[in-house]
Amino acid sequence: MNFSVLILSFLVSFALLLVAMTVHEFAHGLVAYRLGDSTARLSGRLTLNPLAHIDPFWTFIFPLMLFIFSSGSFIFGAAKPVPVNYWSLKNPRRDMVWIGLAGPFANLLLAFFISLILKFIPAYGLVSHLLFSLLTINVVLAIFNLIPVPPLDGSRVLMGVLPQALAEQYAGLERYGFIILFIFIWLGIFDRLLWPLVGFVIRLMGVS
Repeated sequence: MNFSVLILSFLVSFALLLVAMTVHEFAHGLVAYRLGDSTARLSGRLTLNPLAHIDPFWTFIFPLMLFIFSSGSFIFGAAKPVPVNYWSLKNPRRDMVWIGLAGPFANLLLAFFISLILKFIPAYGLVSHLLFSLLTINVVLAIFNLIPVPPLDGSRVLMGVLPQALAEQYAGLERYGFIILFIFIWLGIFDRLLWPLVGFVIRLMGVS
């Protein structure tokens, strides 16, 4: 794959990733707002405008590096986290669980709707290829974020069900979260766990 084709492929993949990340962050903000916290709305994050959710490094530079180093076979990134005021919530510990689950659930819901569309269009062609790619990115984003490593959403869920003292100790891991994730990637743990789960979920949706 020559460089110009690689960049074009990145731009398409990046656009699909941006859609998935925007839906993910909007869902966090919407659920937080419904549970009593207006921080996301007041900071302009309760929107489906992707520009409001972009983080220069994690949303653009990091995915570009991954895409180039993997020769176009892998893209992943993160949006700017939606701010949540813990103490504005009606029931902070319980509500943080729902807020944490909202992003991955929204991605899975979008993937499900895409799977329905794919059943009614030709299996081969540009549109079906783009839709399948968007479905896959949403499933990957959902499952990856459910990993219980701070600051991923799965850690918010786990901290909401752990005893208070243990949850506070676990939250202290957040400063090392990205180091832990990079170690997991380097050890190939995601290759052995993440991709089989992604494939399983996609097959459950009746898409292959």
